Amino acid sequence: MKYLILMHIDPAVLESLTEEQQQQIGEGHGQFMATTKENGEFISTQALGDPSTSKVVRSNGGGPEVTDGPFVEAKEFMGGFYLLDVEDEARIVELAKLIPDASIPGLAVEIRPVVFSDLGDG
Repeated sequence: MKYLILMHIDPAVLESLTEEQQQQIGEGHGQFMATTKENGEFISTQALGDPSTSKVVRSNGGGPEVTDGPFVEAKEFMGGFYLLDVEDEARIVELAKLIPDASIPGLAVEIRPVVFSDLGDG
């Protein structure tokens, strides 16, 4: 079963981390990717740009309108994701706990099952 692990970022928390803590996060993500690749569970991962660079397209009543910034005002934003294919929910929870962000107060990971997928394979 495919699951998406969303990484929620609070910029203030990231700014308060020491250089050592930042290095531990990077190394932890490297280990997470290595483990899930080795187990055949890894599909992909993407890190996303800061929300200040985003655009939102939504209806203004007469058609689509483009605005700057995130959809909602919030201190947290989605910083990236992992797409994994695992045996069951218990396994994805086990893996999510390995992501270093899950151990840092103010950061979080969210697990959501994939209910539809089209990878564009032809």
